[in-house]
Amino acid sequence: MSEVAARVGMVVQPAESEEGCTLPTAKVEGKDVPWDPAQLRKISEHPCFSENACHFFGRVHLAVAPKCNIQCNYCVRKFDCVNESRPGVTSKVLTPQEALERVKEVMAKVQYIKVVAVAGPGEPLFNEETFETFRLVKDEFPHLMRCLSTNGLLLSERIDDIEELDIGTVTVTLNTIDPAIGKDIYSFVNYHGKRYTGEEGAEILLKNQLEGIREAVKRKILIKVNTVLIPTVNDEHIVEVAKEISKLGVYMHNIIPLIPQFKFAHIKPPTPKEKEAIQDKCRKYVKEMTHCRHCRADAIGLLGKDIQGQMFAEQKKN
Repeated sequence: MSEVAARVGMVVQPAESEEGCTLPTAKVEGKDVPWDPAQLRKISEHPCFSENACHFFGRVHLAVAPKCNIQCNYCVRKFDCVNESRPGVTSKVLTPQEALERVKEVMAKVQYIKVVAVAGPGEPLFNEETFETFRLVKDEFPHLMRCLSTNGLLLSERIDDIEELDIGTVTVTLNTIDPAIGKDIYSFVNYHGKRYTGEEGAEILLKNQLEGIREAVKRKILIKVNTVLIPTVNDEHIVEVAKEISKLGVYMHNIIPLIPQFKFAHIKPPTPKEKEAIQDKCRKYVKEMTHCRHCRADAIGLLGKDIQGQMFAEQKKN
């Protein structure tokens, strides 16, 4: 475990609820932070946080965040294909007002949407449009859950805004807890206007990721961690990530097989069996997600049943 990881001391342990059910409790700075019914309801209705919910409830991804503050060696955001489903892909970057109109259109046609999310195509917390969008959506549709995905670099800095907007679920991409491995995953980290590379950049990113997760858990925000499985780079290290995030109070861990592109185009992706073998090791420490569908930044509908292409085909032509 890195020095940075060691400084973030949190332990998850079971606690008895009034109903007699065993619920997780995160120990934050020496104090127990129990889960509450509101968190459990979010889990039960969020298609990414519940394997059962994904069959009944859908989400809307609003692509309002084009800028990114890090460069992952597996990430390419400039291509769009209607038949391609992966993070970073969108047909159009929306303004916050356009995003609100999209939610209105979707809610008028689809009754099973429970979640409005911002997942790119860049880094949501690096784009003020993310927060403006959530403010508009919260005012118009207060009953919808709000969710975002982040690389975590600015998570602790924007945690007050996240809490104010009642963004109750956050996914953090955490690929390693070792900067020596991180230097091979990230080309650079752009932090407060300065570009960092190598282990220095990876260390800054890691420190902020762990601090951000800690702050989010303290505020009872549900956290899912995504880890990209990169053979020969972090495949033998992912179980250490699982151990660490279990201490942080993370609810769920999602191991995503590498899609070979950009600087990792030469790496052979892991097989389903290889992924499952690592999941088996990791689930000893944290709940593993097994129903991920590599969602686009503009996905709409149920997981694996994206309807955004059908609903907005005419708009995409214009």
